[in-house]
Amino acid sequence: MQDATWVFLILAVTLVAFVWGRFRYDLVAMAALLSCVLLGVVPADEAFSGFGHPAVITVAAVLVLSRGFEHAGVVDWIAEKALKAGSQPVWQLVVLTTTVILMSAIMNNVGALALLLPVAVRVAREHGTSPSFLLMPLAFGSLLGGLITLIGTPPNIIISTFRASQGEGAFRMFDFAPVGVGVAFVGLLFMVLVGRKLTPQRQGQASAAELFETSAYLSELTVGESAKAVGWTLRELREVCDEPVPILGIIRGDKQHSGHRFFGPLQAGDILLLEAGPEDLKQLEDKGGLTLGARSRDDEPAGDAVSESDEEASAARVPKLDAEDLQLVEAVVRTDSMMIRRTVTHLRLLNQHGLHLVAVSRDGARLKQRLREVRFQPGDVLLLQGDENGLSDSLAALGCLPLASRKLSLGKPRQLLLSVAIFAVAIAAMMFDLLPAAIAMSLAALVTLASGVLPLREGYDAIEGPVIVLLAAMLPVGQALETSGGAQMVANGMMTLGDGWPPVITLVALFVITLLLSNVINNAAAALLMAPIAANLASGLNVSLDPFLMTVAVSASCAFLTPIGHQSNTLVMGPGGYHFRDYWKLGLPLSVVVMATAIPLILLIWPLS
Repeated sequence: MQDATWVFLILAVTLVAFVWGRFRYDLVAMAALLSCVLLGVVPADEAFSGFGHPAVITVAAVLVLSRGFEHAGVVDWIAEKALKAGSQPVWQLVVLTTTVILMSAIMNNVGALALLLPVAVRVAREHGTSPSFLLMPLAFGSLLGGLITLIGTPPNIIISTFRASQGEGAFRMFDFAPVGVGVAFVGLLFMVLVGRKLTPQRQGQASAAELFETSAYLSELTVGESAKAVGWTLRELREVCDEPVPILGIIRGDKQHSGHRFFGPLQAGDILLLEAGPEDLKQLEDKGGLTLGARSRDDEPAGDAVSESDEEASAARVPKLDAEDLQLVEAVVRTDSMMIRRTVTHLRLLNQHGLHLVAVSRDGARLKQRLREVRFQPGDVLLLQGDENGLSDSLAALGCLPLASRKLSLGKPRQLLLSVAIFAVAIAAMMFDLLPAAIAMSLAALVTLASGVLPLREGYDAIEGPVIVLLAAMLPVGQALETSGGAQMVANGMMTLGDGWPPVITLVALFVITLLLSNVINNAAAALLMAPIAANLASGLNVSLDPFLMTVAVSASCAFLTPIGHQSNTLVMGPGGYHFRDYWKLGLPLSVVVMATAIPLILLIWPLS
């Protein structure tokens, strides 16, 4: 069997695995690489050459610099200005989407969205706007912003280094800007004027209390004089239950205590506030001797029903609670979270991370199944209770992004200025061809860490392992597609189908194929696979390589049709309450608008001859 046939078979299986989503994309990419090595398509001594590839090094350095911006307070300063967007939803949409476009141009676009997502949710809640009106345009804006510069998105870096490998020299920092700025501006204009009417505006997502209806799910259990639980700690009480029931609060007399901070023994008369279903309440009654309601059975008059006045007096004795009183926080599960496909029991949320899982929302609706049976998915919104001091570290370790509870911090002025200065020097070195992008960005990342702008530990944490492994593994596979003749075969097939058509039609076909591919697999993988095909098309048509590479760069970042095409889309799915079909309603016309804008701009800036 020819090498090209093996490559096509491996890529077909790889694409199916990417779409299926059962295994993480970095594992799928590594399996594809090793399969190519075992079949002799990729030489064994070149199998891991991708880990030292300039594109991979540049992406890692940009991730570190992006985290440095966050730590120094640069991004929070921008976010603070965005919070003053006003009460008009359309103006909020303009300010937030413009902000994320500008931020995505100078830092990783997923990082830009992750930092502005809590800001958008906070703006929506303060002004009564539905978050679903803001979040999808915000996600799409992060993709558009990445088109503007070399470092805005991995496909740009990949296309730049591929051009260098073809002997044409790498694209520079702002070579993407003429097309990227035009596409981003038209895309923003479309979303504000037309797209906002296509964006679903779901109700009931404005606050944690509304989304999860906390008060409706709270139950009260009283510790009676003869209850077995008298003298038990909450940990001992939980151990008798099969389900790790979140006990949110303890009311003793006139004082209220948070459940995660209560360590003493239970006393008669204590009232436990908890989230539990009928089965769990039955367990607590049977095994702990607790009684449902704010009064214990020991206090009830024998043989008499509790009077309406007694119920009112009991209710008056119990404080009215909301999410803030219970110290609840919402967080969304990131696409790279360690929680994905695992349960509360596997993660040991309470014992290891000090967090109570109170509820889970998926696709804008609260899940009704038992908490221990929930296997988390990317985009799930979690309602958690935990100690505020350690909450950020716990969420970061789990791979969750806090929503509206995130507080802005402007950082230290010296670090803020130093961070900007380091980045500016690196950009200048790239603009004037003093240093290659990988070297300039790596030096900037090194200085950021060495100067204390970003702690070393956070620098390593900023480097997303799955993304790095994906790029490093798919680079040799993409090269195998070219060296085996597979890319030439695809290019010949496209030219045969379009025999006699002008090159611009071929560009449109290339744009559509890459766009569709990027909506079902990672955009970096789409760029890696389509770049050699684009090069063979340009060679076969005897025209300039640049417009074809630019077409791949733009279309690979247009993953507007599905929530799985890009991490930004996945992150907003839960907080926005979106369904899978919601994305193409706005994404399809936006894709057409972007293509209709990009192709003429590409041909104007990067002519065929």
